[in-house]
Amino acid sequence: MLILFLSLHSVSAFCQDTVRATNISVPEQEAEKAYNNGISNFNAKNFQAALSDFNSAISLRPNFDKALFNRASVKYELKDYKGAATDLDQAIQLSQDESFYFMRAKVKYAMNDKTGAMDDYTRSLEKNSGQASAYYSRGGIRFELKDYKGSIEDFNKAIVAKPDYAYAYNDRGSAKKMLDDMDGAIADYNKAILLNSEMAFAYNNRGSAKRKKGDFKGAIADYSEAIRLKKDYYVAYNNRGTAKFDMGDFAGAVSDFDMALKINPKYAYAFNNRASAKYKLKDMNAAVDDCTAAIKLDPNYGFAYLNRGIVKEMLRDPNGACDDWMKAQSLKVPGISGYLNDCK
Repeated sequence: MLILFLSLHSVSAFCQDTVRATNISVPEQEAEKAYNNGISNFNAKNFQAALSDFNSAISLRPNFDKALFNRASVKYELKDYKGAATDLDQAIQLSQDESFYFMRAKVKYAMNDKTGAMDDYTRSLEKNSGQASAYYSRGGIRFELKDYKGSIEDFNKAIVAKPDYAYAYNDRGSAKKMLDDMDGAIADYNKAILLNSEMAFAYNNRGSAKRKKGDFKGAIADYSEAIRLKKDYYVAYNNRGTAKFDMGDFAGAVSDFDMALKINPKYAYAFNNRASAKYKLKDMNAAVDDCTAAIKLDPNYGFAYLNRGIVKEMLRDPNGACDDWMKAQSLKVPGISGYLNDCK
């Protein structure tokens, strides 16, 4: 099974610029001083010190919207998402700055409120329609929600706003791939790689599109380049193994699945895929062991039950095979009914 990833590029939490105090009261001056110290500590990644500074600034000036925003940025870095959301709610009541909505969208996404995050990216874009990063982030959420056409529309807008946005080209390619537009996907991956030749995941994704088109040699070349750029890229090893499997190079496939599992021993897909290759090499007992390992890691891995049942049947264990196929059926594995004809 191939795994297709978005680039997972994200915009970091950020602080507003420092401010210069002029013609204001002593408490306000102290608030500005604490605020500026907070900016310095945030930029130095001294987050606890920054939190203390912004606390002081807000204590001295409760309606200090930029300090509330930046304290939210610190809390985001510290994974206090609820606290960050509360600060941003208050900041937005004081000032509907586009960056406040953008930051609250990031916080809501971290809290798994994807709909709320999309709404805030939209509000941010209503304030400033030229934000490539907001279109990109909203497109990524739409991709996760399987709204691939919607995600393409957002990635298009991100690219219009930022023509050299390599990540947006990569992710638009992934959305096109999900819509079975392999030529369009490959064209976008080509552009992403042209803009940034160091993006290992773009080579991996292009390899998957080429494999889908039956260009196994081209796929293997792309997976190999992804591995060259990222030595521990276990997903690319797994995917290269599947391409070798498709070419009938079962021993080569096993070698790649071995490497994927060496890097990530908890990668259930590689166990299942290695089982398929070992089955082709007639190493039946090892194939059962690999399916079992995949199931242990993911008890709801329906295809691993299907495959283990096939191997058990070859090992003349019809009862065990039927048990596995019935479990696969309960997990809604497509095409399983044909295997159950001889099961009581």
